[in-house]
Amino acid sequence: MNMHDALFWLYLVNSVVLINHEIESAYWREWELFRIPGGITGFLLIHFPVLFVMFYGLASLKERETTGLVISLLVSLGGLFAFCAHSWFIRQGRTEFTLPISRLILAVTLALSVAQGALTLYLLLMGG
Repeated sequence: MNMHDALFWLYLVNSVVLINHEIESAYWREWELFRIPGGITGFLLIHFPVLFVMFYGLASLKERETTGLVISLLVSLGGLFAFCAHSWFIRQGRTEFTLPISRLILAVTLALSVAQGALTLYLLLMGG
């Protein structure tokens, strides 16, 4: 397996984990945690372009387009943000995302996002 193929699979697995995190985010009413206006409606409306870009990035990555690498970097940064933000909220005493499965999803998100980001940066620096 070459590095482009490895990145494709890392991106796909990380996206599945991140989407599961977002499903859980609806359960925990994440729009209240981050003060996103519009309640569930605003939360869902934000996810239409986010998911479109995420899937477009995967398709672009499969075609070995630079756009796919740029979006891959954004997805990995999104995963790092999710881990850091929720870890901060947990340390502040918030009880959302403290179930064992929630913590597992966050830990896996961290590991996958670091690996995806590192491989993406490597490929970007090597000229795609």
